[in-house]
Formats: sequence, structure tokens, C-alpha cells
Amino acid sequence: MRIEANRELCAGLGMCEAMAPDFFEVGDDGTVVLLEESPAEQHRPDVTAAADACPVLALKVRD
Repeated sequence: MRIEANRELCAGLGMCEAMAPDFFEVGDDGTVVLLEESPAEQHRPDVTAAADACPVLALKVRD
């Protein structure tokens, strides 16, 4: 599994960070920072929920 973030779309609302703080953070510039781009499969539910919660669809989870 791999997380992709489109920083051009990111609005810095922090939904991802609130839901999965081990994997996402809103950086000093106000956009998402991926703390781990390829998390273990066991984290898929949390990572997917956080990506799905992004109101601007800036996050994707790929296999």
C-alpha cells in the first residue's frame, strides 16, 4: 500500500492528521506531510478512512 498526496489540492484542514496522526501531519506551509508513504497493511483501515475524509480529495491510497 502506498499513500499519495496532492499538495496542490490540499487545503490544510487537518482531517487526515486528526484521524491518522501517525501517517499525516499539516506542515508549516499549511499542506499535508506524509509521515510514512508506505505503511504496513494492518494500517489500511485508518489510512483509508483518513484519505476518504479529505474534503478536497487530496489523498489517495494505492495498492
